[in-house]
This record gives sequence, C-alpha cells and structure tokens, in this order.
Amino acid sequence: MMAGASAPSPFYPVLAETIGFSALVTTAIFAVYALALLCTLLTAGSLSDHVGRRPVASVGLLLLAASIVVFWHAESVPLLVIARVLQGIASGLLLSAVSAAITDLESPKRPGSAAVWNAVAPMLGLGIGALAAGIALDAAENAMTAIFGPLSAIYVVLAVLFRFVPETAPRSPGALRSLQFRLTVPGEMRVEFMQGAPAIFAGWATGGLFLSLGASIVHVELGGEAHVWQGLSVGVLAGAGAVAAFLLRRRSARVIAVYGAAALAIGTACSLVALAAGSLPGYLVAVAITGSGFGTAFFGVVSSLAPHIPATQRADVFAVIFLVSYLAFGVPTVLAGLLVQFVGLTPVAFGYGAVVIVFAGVACVVRLRRG
Repeated sequence: MMAGASAPSPFYPVLAETIGFSALVTTAIFAVYALALLCTLLTAGSLSDHVGRRPVASVGLLLLAASIVVFWHAESVPLLVIARVLQGIASGLLLSAVSAAITDLESPKRPGSAAVWNAVAPMLGLGIGALAAGIALDAAENAMTAIFGPLSAIYVVLAVLFRFVPETAPRSPGALRSLQFRLTVPGEMRVEFMQGAPAIFAGWATGGLFLSLGASIVHVELGGEAHVWQGLSVGVLAGAGAVAAFLLRRRSARVIAVYGAAALAIGTACSLVALAAGSLPGYLVAVAITGSGFGTAFFGVVSSLAPHIPATQRADVFAVIFLVSYLAFGVPTVLAGLLVQFVGLTPVAFGYGAVVIVFAGVACVVRLRRG
C-alpha cells in the first residue's frame, strides 16, 4: 500500500511538464489523497472492529488496484485527482484494518513484534515505491506501465490472499453506528497519546514534504537531473527509517522516541545546510539521518501505545494515530505548495524545515522530561 503511495512522487515533475500544472497543483494532487484518507479514517476507521479485518482489507486492496489503474492512464488533472481520491479511500480502509490485524496476530512469545512490523513495513514500502519509480523513469521505455501494471496486479492478488488470513475480529453489532465522524482514544491512554503527537507530526510532515516536493527540490535546487536521484531522496528517507526501527526494536519505547525526535531535528538541520551549499551528496547523507528519525519517532509512539489498546478498540485507536499522521502529511504540504508560488522553493524548504525542527525538539524534550 505504501509503495503505491510513494510511487507517483517521481512522476509529478514529468506529469507537470506533459500535462502542464504548477507546484501548487502538485501538492493539491498529493493532498487530496491525504484528505480522502482522513475522511475514511474518521468514518470507517473502526469498521473492521465490527465486520472483521478480512472483508475491509480485501475491499481496500481492490479499491487500491482500481486507483492505480486510473492514475496509470490519467491524461488530465481531474483524472489524477480521482485516482488519488480512490487511493486515499482505499488506504484509509487498509491502514486501520491491517495495522489492527497485525497487532491481533502478534505472537505472545514475541511481544512488541507487531509494533515493529507496523513501523518497518510502511517505511520499506515508501522507499521501494519511490526508488523503483525513479529507476523506471530512467531505464524503461514506458515507465508508468512498468510500475503501475505490476502494482495493480499485486493488489488484486493480495485481496484474494487476505481472505485466507485468520479472522481476528469476530462480527459485533454497531457497524452502521461506527460510520460517523468521531475520534476515540481510551481515557487512560490520552495523556500518552498527546505526548506522542508532536513526534508523529514532525515525522509525517517530513514525509509529506519529500513525497510531494522532494523530487522538485533534488531536480531544481540540487541539480539531480536523473530521475533515480529524485526517487532516491524518498528511498533513502524511508529506507533509513526502516533500518533504524529494526535495529532499535529491542530498546524501550522511550529510548526509541527520544532518538527519533533528536534524529529528525539534527537531520533536518543538516539537510538545510546541504541545501544552502548546493551539495546533493551531503543532502542525501542528511536525509538518511532524518529518515532514521522519521521511522523511529513513529515507531516509538506506536510501541508506547500498542500494549495498552483494548482488543475491541484497536482499529479505532490506530485510526486516530493515522489521522494525526496524515493531517501532518497533508496540511503543511498544501501550505508549502501555495507559498512556493510566492516565495520560491528554497525559502519554503527552509521554513518547512524550521517547523519540523521545532516540533521534533518539543517531542524530544517531552520524552526526556518524563524520565
């Protein structure tokens, strides 16, 4: 799912030239995905707690396949928007249902393994999708077919295979009642959740910038002409996040969260220095540091919350976690795209980076003060 979310990113500069649209439209196309995902989480985020994980995940995967096919053949901005809306709805269904299913299926002999998978798998997907798309744009005659053809087929296969996964959420009443806008976190978890929110915001706001404007920054500001460099920026960010989350998996949730927030702040500051110097290699090194924080900040928050989520509310709580994530993913990105029209890409990147550093710093201090 996350590979499908990042694969379009290296295509945005190409589509902007062939179809003809601005940076603001690029971020808008990106943001409608996040908006559709948020609305789905708000309405259907807890649906799998009532009707089961399998039907929700299977429908989500089929919708995801349809969205990829539409994006693959889109020749206008409205079709790109429709594709991303469909993808957002599908992802909203999948995020809560699959994350809850992974938590349900955690082995009692390996406590905490579900949190590792829920953190590592999205990072790997983001990295693989963007990097594969960048390579295809440089190497394949028809890059969109090379990427989106296999992806759509994989989603259909996964929709079928998910029917064979053990059902972990028996049917319960209240399915229709659950389809309403609501935010539900158990009372005993709310303080912990609020303390983790700045880390979630800093990490996912960083991801939003890279997935929407990252390719343009590498191409325009750092001279990365080859598409593989543009995909590599997202690949390095997410890949470093996956590796860091895996390596730190046995540490306490507090240690993971502190490291993640600190790495986000330091890496973002280093990336701004490299951007000012116009150094692409330096920028990629800084992105790797930032990425290690991107993966572990979210992982630390999920690790601290997961053991305390009641079994009957797992999809609901994960829906709220991803709601905060995708608000951070989409809203700052749209504002950035709007500001690019007036002040240019470099000032926006510096301003955006400063905001991330502030939120990451707050997250780090909050975790350290908890002792």
